[in-house]
Amino acid sequence: MKAAILVLSDPGSEEALGRVFNALAVAYDCKQSGSVARILFQGAGTRWVKELGKPDNPAHDLFAAVKDTVVGVSSGCADVFGAAEDVRQSAFSLVSENQVPGTSGLPSLQKLISDGYTVLTF
Repeated sequence: MKAAILVLSDPGSEEALGRVFNALAVAYDCKQSGSVARILFQGAGTRWVKELGKPDNPAHDLFAAVKDTVVGVSSGCADVFGAAEDVRQSAFSLVSENQVPGTSGLPSLQKLISDGYTVLTF
């Protein structure tokens, strides 16, 4: 199985924490079973990069365990949601392969689907 896990939830609520925790848990489950997982942060979810880096965040340890599955952060979304500078200060890449007009680019979901990934959104 190949899973592309999109984190779209905006940090700040218990529901959002539940969503990102479950996204990370899917990636962890995939890693443990030998499946392929790729995490992408898009939309307001681009703000999670900073939040998950904080040691006091409840999902921090799980994030550390699956950090190697993060393929990047949507460039255009990071611009819109004010997370671009946080991403640049992190170890993650801004992804811009889908050159959507009026943006600095987003990840290509079409490419992931063509490559056989099941897309899961959180």
